[in-house]
Amino acid sequence: MAITVETINQALSTVIDPELRLPITELDMVDSVSVTDTSVNVSVLLTIVGCPAAAAIERDVREALASASGGLDIRLSMGVMSPKRREGLITKLRSRSHTNRAFTPDSLTRVVAITSGKGGVGKSSITVNLAAAIAKRGFRVGVIDADVFGFSIPGLVGLEEATPTRIDSMILPPIAFDMKILSIGMFLETDQAVAWRGPLLHRTLEQFLTEAYFGDLDFLFLDLPPGTGDIAISVGQLLPHAEILVVTTPQKSAADVAWRSGDVARQTGQKVLGVIENMSPTTLADGTPLDVFGCGGGQGAASRLGVPLMGSVPLASELRIAGDAGVPLVVSDPSSPAAQEIARVADTVVLGGESLAGKNLPLG
Repeated sequence: MAITVETINQALSTVIDPELRLPITELDMVDSVSVTDTSVNVSVLLTIVGCPAAAAIERDVREALASASGGLDIRLSMGVMSPKRREGLITKLRSRSHTNRAFTPDSLTRVVAITSGKGGVGKSSITVNLAAAIAKRGFRVGVIDADVFGFSIPGLVGLEEATPTRIDSMILPPIAFDMKILSIGMFLETDQAVAWRGPLLHRTLEQFLTEAYFGDLDFLFLDLPPGTGDIAISVGQLLPHAEILVVTTPQKSAADVAWRSGDVARQTGQKVLGVIENMSPTTLADGTPLDVFGCGGGQGAASRLGVPLMGSVPLASELRIAGDAGVPLVVSDPSSPAAQEIARVADTVVLGGESLAGKNLPLG
């Protein structure tokens, strides 16, 4: 079979940029293709100098060319886009109708914010595992760590050393376990603390929502700081259509304040999906019941908010161990009781959103 330019372009269309998650042919990264009697000549342009995905892209391009070149000599050159070409790419990505409207009320992305009345209830662990469980079901998932002062999401998914790639003003969130992750911790020096007031907190969240390129998401999860402070108010202003999940422990003192975070969300027009009780009573290997934090707090908070108790995740050391290892428990040990309960909650979340009937599909 004759090797043509069309043959080579078709092969190159199977090469996916690992950060943008689109074929390099759609990203205008293929600069030129020519075929002679003896060789296949291809020029590929990376988005930026020092692109962290450069080695992976070159490897995948060579593999694609090897399978389509019919034994002809492969001559591949790797370069970098000019500023004008890069600007055109950014405009193209931002102008995609389904990306441009990604987190607006009329988009098909469901925004789910995880909140709590106080810290230390395992909110971030629940966020990561819930998001990972939904990603495992084939949904496209993003996570924003909006807990600016107490960010922990990068460590829970093994991205402590990750730095988001920047294409000029556009931020590309790092990927872990098929989730696109963004956290203020990725922009700080090691052991650097954050001491910001309301306006800067609001601006940071706004930048994450507008300058980061998440692509087409089915779900965007936000890990909110505990309480009802500036970030919670900003989320209400920027994402009034967000759905809220309240996390508490069974302890009465935790449940007594947990409902307030849900109540504040309602005041800004957001919908409270339900309550998740973490660190619930469990049973030891010898059959002894263990209720370190008591019982009933989750149901109490849910009743006060008038929403369902969506799940009770048992107290489990493996949840902590998995988090310390940077691997969500639903990935590392999906058969554990805690992982199974989180997976059940994930199914409830997936089925619990508003109907998409009547929404215009983002086809243009």
